[in-house]
Amino acid sequence: MTTVGFIGSGHIGGTVARLAVAAGYDVVLSNSRGPETLKELVDELGPKASAGTSAEAAAAGDLVIVSVPLGVYRDVPVEPLAGKTVLDTNNYYTQRDGAIPELDADSTTSSELLQRHLPTSKVVKAFNNIYFVHLQALARPAGAADRSVLAISGDDAGAKGEAAAFLERIGYDALDAGTLADGWRFQPGTPAYGGLYAGENENFWESPGVPVGASALQAKLDAAQR
Repeated sequence: MTTVGFIGSGHIGGTVARLAVAAGYDVVLSNSRGPETLKELVDELGPKASAGTSAEAAAAGDLVIVSVPLGVYRDVPVEPLAGKTVLDTNNYYTQRDGAIPELDADSTTSSELLQRHLPTSKVVKAFNNIYFVHLQALARPAGAADRSVLAISGDDAGAKGEAAAFLERIGYDALDAGTLADGWRFQPGTPAYGGLYAGENENFWESPGVPVGASALQAKLDAAQR
């Protein structure tokens, strides 16, 4: 794998792109406003970065990151992602996305909605439970004593392996949190969401980020309730 495509290049997408370029990947960025609006980010990232349409980013990526508001997930191109592993960073926020009855009833999860939209792709939930500032700050090389772990969930073992390898290369260990249906365990409102990487007793917005190991993250996943 050499190229990572980005459908959505905001706070999380842009941060993952920075980590990917630092790890040696080529990246193709996209957003809803057009490639020309990404010039500043492309210039920052240098020669390993380029911008295109969402379809072009989807087609170019060996691995593709989807980081768009959940309310527009149906705009993600389907055909260019066929057969590919797609990392889904989405979260459900009713104030932004509007009410989605299936999610309100807990009959499915946000990543399962994306998987339904992308039936020929292999969706893995990742990066959704960490603030982008902490995501940038906590990346560490393999073997570092203060290396953090991030949860992933998915229905395809090979895709989860690909996701874990990507995380490994950009500075994180991966913890397998189960299937896409299990992804609710680190969605908004759960103990594993957000605050864990800020430190339990720190001001979230002022925290520089606190390393989180596998046992601490697993304990939070286990404590989740619906």
